[in-house]
Amino acid sequence: MKWKKRGKIFDPTEHILPNQCREFAQSPQALVFDNFVRIYFSTREKDPVNGKYLSHVAFVDFKKNLNDIIRVSNKTVVELGGLGCFDEHGIFPINVLRHQSKIYAYTCGWSRRTSVSVETSIGFATSDNHGLTFKKNGLGPILSSSLNEPFLVGDAFVKVYDDVFHMWYMFGTQWKQYSENSPADRTYKIGHATSIDGIEWQKEDGRQIIPDKLNKNESMALPSVIKIGDRYHMFFCYRESSDFRKNSHRGYRIGYAYSDDLVNWARDDENLSLDVSDRRWDSDMQCYPHVFECDDKIYMLYNGNEFGRYGFGIAELERLS
Repeated sequence: MKWKKRGKIFDPTEHILPNQCREFAQSPQALVFDNFVRIYFSTREKDPVNGKYLSHVAFVDFKKNLNDIIRVSNKTVVELGGLGCFDEHGIFPINVLRHQSKIYAYTCGWSRRTSVSVETSIGFATSDNHGLTFKKNGLGPILSSSLNEPFLVGDAFVKVYDDVFHMWYMFGTQWKQYSENSPADRTYKIGHATSIDGIEWQKEDGRQIIPDKLNKNESMALPSVIKIGDRYHMFFCYRESSDFRKNSHRGYRIGYAYSDDLVNWARDDENLSLDVSDRRWDSDMQCYPHVFECDDKIYMLYNGNEFGRYGFGIAELERLS
């Protein structure tokens, strides 16, 4: 593969965001319209009660050159959950899907815990105003932890192939305290589920579909799948499960796998040829990839340093061999 980096295209600190959010444009995900491209992302406000973050979903509309900004949303795209709900403290990320005449949204809702920092599940919402806002179908999640996927189900990415909904997502395998005075860190892998209607899902409960590259404690997140010809291509991010926040050598990188049957995946990171820069906004990490097609071109949106604190960039696929 040959990808051409086009640089950072959106910096949240340069715009007025909803809910007094000041930083972060995480997990950019595209919805293509006839004359523009809407890119959803998760941004953060500080909880006035305790100073901790709340994650909200916003969007930015680009002209189809994916350079010129048309507008930035002035309100939250989907409301956070109420007291005790799975998405009480944030939604990060959101994945949007056109299906027939509707726009579906699969959300990753998170809530704070006491012994560990967070728990996540996958929610569902729909839009009847062309994706400006989404309304949840209920208070609870559509996919959550289970017997063999005990923690942190989230990061849904959904496509429909041959009238079947396919979801790729992350699931947690462990929480572990790596040093005496540090909080526990999590490890998660990528799983797969199918559905007939996009709401009721059948998981392959506990099957890790992408093999580890680093070690058994490797964490993988945010899968994104696109079909080119007869082959399916998955992009995701991976890292060590500890000492990854400030140690760039253990931080997120973008991984790649391919499949010919949507069941078996071969990992081939070396073929991706998209790595961190020597300097610039993505010199320490690359994370949260999203691949999409627009006007017969294939693009990848992704975040860089500090998990997208200062925005996201884009790369264009020039060659696939």
